[in-house]
Amino acid sequence: MVMVTPDRFRTIACPTYPEIRLAVGPAAGVARMIEAAQPCAIHIATEGPLGWAARRYCLRRKLPFTTAYHTRFPEYLQARFRVPLPLSYAVMRRFHHPSSCIMVATQGIEDELVRRGFGNIRRWSRGVDTELFRPRPEARGEHGPFAGLPRPIFLYVGRVAVEKNIEAFLALDLPGTKAVVGDGPLLDDLRRRHPQVHFAGARLGEDLAVHYAGGDVFVFPSRTDTFGLVLLEALASGLPVAAYPVPGPADVIGTSPVGALDEDLERAALIALTADSIRCRDHALGFSWAASARQFMDNLRPFETPAWRAAE
Repeated sequence: MVMVTPDRFRTIACPTYPEIRLAVGPAAGVARMIEAAQPCAIHIATEGPLGWAARRYCLRRKLPFTTAYHTRFPEYLQARFRVPLPLSYAVMRRFHHPSSCIMVATQGIEDELVRRGFGNIRRWSRGVDTELFRPRPEARGEHGPFAGLPRPIFLYVGRVAVEKNIEAFLALDLPGTKAVVGDGPLLDDLRRRHPQVHFAGARLGEDLAVHYAGGDVFVFPSRTDTFGLVLLEALASGLPVAAYPVPGPADVIGTSPVGALDEDLERAALIALTADSIRCRDHALGFSWAASARQFMDNLRPFETPAWRAAE
């Protein structure tokens, strides 16, 4: 497998997201990398510059390809720049229309895309590393990441950005402590305006897993995520989830007693506090990497290597 990523190109910062890099003029480089790899299938995972370049390459050579809908860009653009949803969805439909199939993580996102005129959608669920993300009793002790803070710990993990709707979480009147793990453009402003909140900054790997395990309830205020892998990481760590009843959380949690979905996020958080951590862990074990990989491979549209050579 060959990954074509922005770090292999000259890049510029994404507006309002300086840590996200966008490839500049990648068409020729993408073509060279594809031809050097001699692939048997091409999957386009982004609607960014690399995705458009790979799409153009495939269409010109009449090669089949698949795409994925990972991010609700129309909702993000509306939240950040007030771009009308119909305009953004028209661009998304144009991008994905030639795809052999569009892979989506959940039934809720599939239903939404169908309502908006997308077709040929296939499921590609996500997996979670249940060895890394697991209950750790020591994380709740005197040497844990939240030692000395009043409990319960209501935890948010993710980007600290406007489209994550994080202020809906910070505004809740909850007992104990609200904790935020992550970085993003709103971090400094939120730290200044919410001194009572514990901001842990960005955490990775084992350190991140320990922070998950040190919490009591995972609060997910986003209304725009297509899936929310953090939900599975939290559940695998034994944390119940509180979220809005929107696509993503509704697909992961459903009617399982591993959290609460409610338009009143405060009520959801308090209900989730009563959920059983063992059930949360068991629920996450149903989302394996092996099953996710099988779905992905089954959705690909392989072609004979000589086909693209002959089309040159």
